Amino acid sequence: MDHLDEISVEELQDALDSVEENKPTQRLLAAIAYRNGVTQTELAEWHDVGRRTIYSWLMRLDTDEPLAQAVSDAHRSGRKRKLSESQQKEFERTVHGPPEEVGIDAPAWTPALVQEFLEDRYGAEYSYPSCRRLLKEAGLRYQKPRRTAAGAEESQEEEFHDELKKSERRWTPK
Repeated sequence: MDHLDEISVEELQDALDSVEENKPTQRLLAAIAYRNGVTQTELAEWHDVGRRTIYSWLMRLDTDEPLAQAVSDAHRSGRKRKLSESQQKEFERTVHGPPEEVGIDAPAWTPALVQEFLEDRYGAEYSYPSCRRLLKEAGLRYQKPRRTAAGAEESQEEEFHDELKKSERRWTPK
């Protein structure tokens, strides 16, 4: 690869000092190793990627832009959220209160309950894992029911089992 002949190891090391993310660091380290005689095949094995990926990393350096910028990926915005910012804030306020406040007969918020609520209220369909993520983003945490010690009195044991049924899979504010 003739294009790396124009870039010194010192330039690559200077660029390495100015990057913070993992991918650009990995790409610059591969380029430094390549300039020091390591083959693309060896680099592919070291980094657990395909040889074509190493080639692409090295080709990125054949540009007029600064090295630190050449090895960095462009910003990716991702998918647009299903809830608007105001809907998201309203949802977060809602889940910080009990479900009874919005007319739902349940002792606590669960991902399944959130899934149903979001579809009814906003017409937004969310998967079960996404509902867990939304609860976590809202500042809630998953709380497992506490178990009691073995050998408790029978009346306490029944009371415990009743409470356990009510409190399963509860999300509570942190």
